[in-house]
Order: sequence, then C-alpha cells, then structure tokens
Amino acid sequence: MVITQTPMRMSFLGGGTDYKEFFESVRGGGISIATTIDKYCYVNVRKLPPFFEYSSKIIYSKIENVSQIKDIEHPLVRECLKSMGMDQIHITYDADLPARTGLGTSSAFAVGLYLGLFAMEGKYIDKKKLADKAITLERKILNEYGGWQDQIECAYGGLNRIIFDENGYHVQPVIMSAARKKEFESKCMLFFTGFSRFSSDIAQEQVKRTKVNTNDLIYMRELAQEGFKVLSDETCNVSEFGRILNESWMTKRGLSHKITTDSIDSLYSLAMEHGASGGKLLGAGGGGFLLIYADEDRQKEIKKALNKLRYIPFQFENEGARILYYRNEGEELQC
Repeated sequence: MVITQTPMRMSFLGGGTDYKEFFESVRGGGISIATTIDKYCYVNVRKLPPFFEYSSKIIYSKIENVSQIKDIEHPLVRECLKSMGMDQIHITYDADLPARTGLGTSSAFAVGLYLGLFAMEGKYIDKKKLADKAITLERKILNEYGGWQDQIECAYGGLNRIIFDENGYHVQPVIMSAARKKEFESKCMLFFTGFSRFSSDIAQEQVKRTKVNTNDLIYMRELAQEGFKVLSDETCNVSEFGRILNESWMTKRGLSHKITTDSIDSLYSLAMEHGASGGKLLGAGGGGFLLIYADEDRQKEIKKALNKLRYIPFQFENEGARILYYRNEGEELQC
C-alpha cells in the first residue's frame, strides 16, 4: 500500500503564459511565479484482493466498482491506469480543500496518483518525470485545455519562477531569506468565494484568443519578471508585490469575459477599499479562491469587510509531492 501527499498550488503571476499555445510561439516564452501551500490532496493506492466481483475500486466523490479499466468513469484515473497498464487496484482520493476552485487540485491528483502507482511497481520517479507524466496525461491524453505550471508546482513544491519556451520548462526556486519569505507569506490572504468552475472551459476560450491576447500576455510575462525581481532583491520592499499583482489581475480580466464576474469584481474592489494593495482569483478564473495581498495591519479590516467569505489560513510549503507511507511486500523501491 502507498499513501501520497501532494500540495495544492497558489499562482501569483504569469498565468496564461504557461500555455504551450503561447510559450511555443511567442519569442521569450512564458514565465510564472507560484508556490505550493500546506493544503494537500491524499491518494491511497493498494492492490485489490481477488475476492470481489469487480477487479478495481475507485473512491472519490463517488464510488466506482469496475471489472475493466475502460469502464472507469473518472477520466483522469481511467487514462492514468491505462497508461501504466495496471489493474486490480484500489484507489482512494481525499483533499483538504474542494476541487475546481483554482488551486490546481486536478493536477495535484494526477501527480499524487502517478507517484503512488510507480511506487506500487517498486519504482522511483523523480520530480521532473512526475511533472512530465501529469502534463502529458492532462494536456495530451485527456486533451484538457490549460497551462503547465500546476503539474510542475505540485510535483516540485516551493516558491518558484518557472520559465517556459519551445524546449520545455525550467524550474528556478525564488531565493530569499527566511525572514523575507515569512514577510511575503504574511501578506497573502486566502478567501473562498463559494463558486466552483471547470477551468478547462475557461482555458479553452483563452487558447482560442491567444493571438488576440498576445500583447497582454507579453505584458503579464513582464510583470511576472518584475515580481520575481521584487521578491529576490533584498533591497526591494515586499509590499511592492501587491501593486504588481493588481496590475496583472487587471490585465488578466481582459483576456476572456469568463475570467471574472460582477460579484467577484465587487468583492475585490471591497478588499482594495479596505487596505489591500493587490490580489487575484487563483487559477483560470470564474470562481474559487480569491487571493488578497495586504499589510498585516490592514488584514483585520479586510476580513471584516469580506466576512461573507470563508477565510482560509495557510502557510507556504517546500516539499512538493511525497510518499507518506510505503509498503510493498516482497519488493524494494527501485531507482
């Protein structure tokens, strides 16, 4: 039996420039700034004993008992098992926060599932290969629209600048002192809007509008690079990051009419009126979690103003996907 723990990710800057339709065709590629947080998805994988009428069992928001892998309704699980050539499996999925809310839960599931399945075969998979497998599954096999940063962040963990170009991607940790990183973390507030959505639907329209949005995406890439400099330069005031976040969000809102709603815009404006310096909807947009950036002395007032929303305390995390428990009798984990 294997139990994996995979963090959810929080994207700050450059979302949209991590779509291959952009970074493979535009000079300079794409850049994203993102981190993982201490909210996780858990995947439990074990061999199913041959005593049942079904050969595999999958438990998530529903329970599936199937005799053949092709009969699994959950597309991610079905195609993941097919790609691994595995059956007679019992899979259980659970998570700290709801799915379809902008925290990369689907990609975290894909990463955690692959990690568990490889371990079940007694094989070690490194973070690069793990991210690549999840990207291939979601973007090529399932043909879901979206970027690459989710799978990479969930696999690698930590606060990173990810650079995308025609050759793929490169993960560069944002180097900063522990005190500075803590200060940055303390300015980030997370609120749940109560709305969920399918990010692929929003991403599909963004892909169709890539050429129309190219200049805006290039500007968002420049803002991501500016944000990276603010974080990594000890002489810069970390509060300046809020202005960059706000500028990027104002630009992103124009990429598609599906990215925001009047209700979300009102909530964001309310936070800004009460002392926030920036923020954004996490993920593709449309709903989910709202990130607000504010100095600590303004946060009490902001929480009061947004008291209709659920506030979610969190911390950054650095480990990425990992195995919490491993037991495979008769086999050793192979590198």
